[in-house]
Amino acid sequence: MDASAGIEMVDVPAGTVTLSDRRTQRSWPVDLAPYRLGVFPVTRAQYAQVSAERPSAVGEGRLPVERVSWLDAVRFCNALSWREGLAPAYRLDADGEGAEWDASADGYRLPTEAEWEHACRAGTTGPRYGPLDEIAWYRGNAQEHVHDVGGRRPNAWGLYDMLGNVWEWCWDLYDAEVYGAYRVLRGGGWSDEHWSCRASVRRRSHPTFQIDDVGFRLARSVAR
Repeated sequence: MDASAGIEMVDVPAGTVTLSDRRTQRSWPVDLAPYRLGVFPVTRAQYAQVSAERPSAVGEGRLPVERVSWLDAVRFCNALSWREGLAPAYRLDADGEGAEWDASADGYRLPTEAEWEHACRAGTTGPRYGPLDEIAWYRGNAQEHVHDVGGRRPNAWGLYDMLGNVWEWCWDLYDAEVYGAYRVLRGGGWSDEHWSCRASVRRRSHPTFQIDDVGFRLARSVAR
């Protein structure tokens, strides 16, 4: 584990994960190389420090940043990369709704949804990596508000809040033929019922969408 600009990251091992979509009844395997992933979702304090913006409601500290769009998250990744002297991973499209990813860049980025699910599962095969009340803030225990990151038990790879608290943006398009520019969301949030807080659940939204239970977590590629 290390800490860079306050972002703690862990090494995630290579592996294979099988993604599935309930709407289309489709499943597909994805092979993954090793990568790095944030121990926690990006917090409000970290977001304000790097972007000088405060999109969330009252409170900062260790609360996860929310009310951030996919595009906001991409811009944050680039801003933190520049700040750390790393090669930015993204170049924004001219239409402002997408980005090109330079896979050779060593800067911060959003995880792919396959990376997200592989890391969430941490070697487990069930719907969750532990009892939900022990690992996640969700409708059944959150008392209708977001909570500080790290307040529930981590998974076996030391990752906190992979389920519950805030949904997390992933890099991927959800289904370009049907939903156009919509991007993938993973993990469930503080206002969701238990069935949405599972490792396999996929949701989608427009890259400009902002709401009070959607945030993000950072990834970095490992040099090969």
